[in-house]
Amino acid sequence: MDFIVKRNKLTKNNSYAILFFTLLVIAFPDTLGDSNAIFSTFFLLLAIRRILSIKSLKNIRLKIFDASLWILVGSLFYDWAIIYMVLVLSAIYIYEPKNIRNWFIILSATVCFVLILIGFLSIFDRIDWLLEHYRFNLDLKNLFVFDMVSNVKIGVYFLINVILIIWAFLKLGKGGVGRIIMIRLVVLSFALGMLMNILVLSSESHALIITFFPSVILMTNYIQSIKREKFREILLMVSILIPVSIFLGRLLVS
Repeated sequence: MDFIVKRNKLTKNNSYAILFFTLLVIAFPDTLGDSNAIFSTFFLLLAIRRILSIKSLKNIRLKIFDASLWILVGSLFYDWAIIYMVLVLSAIYIYEPKNIRNWFIILSATVCFVLILIGFLSIFDRIDWLLEHYRFNLDLKNLFVFDMVSNVKIGVYFLINVILIIWAFLKLGKGGVGRIIMIRLVVLSFALGMLMNILVLSSESHALIITFFPSVILMTNYIQSIKREKFREILLMVSILIPVSIFLGRLLVS
């Protein structure tokens, strides 16, 4: 994650991104218990890295292919991860929409992925796994399961990010067209992550970790924009104390 942040200059040269990511993991420790979410997030991060690098306008088709392929690999762990294709389509529309071949790259990546997957499953005689996995089920009953602690934490997390998104568009947009495009892709990534978290919602899934990367970018940009050093230090201390307190409180209760 730190490599993606620094490579694409999403933040300044500091360690705030790693700090906030660690704090989010502490605040939402259940995410580490979901191996599917961890692996899916890893491959989606690889895809996001390639999508953000399209801004250089070099090897665009290769980057589109790579990003599409990584998203499809991520969908092996959560079928709904495939909605991140919207991010690829958005990047194409923003950077080079008139080249019709760019749009077909997604199709070629999908065909390549399906052929490789079918070939691999054929070895173990498990072709039926494709239909078993890619069902795209939506269990609406889970949306009405009320866990006060979990729902409050997610609600506060979502509200903070909405505020940061509004701030980002108002302040960071002054940095130029390139800057605002990157922020739009980061925000779209967060929105897709929240949507995916709802789509895969169950007692066993904790897919919120997928939203941590864009959230960290927004938090880091806000913190480093604060010019008053004392205020920034106080805010950092509060940011550290709250997740740690939540984590320790949960340990004591359990």
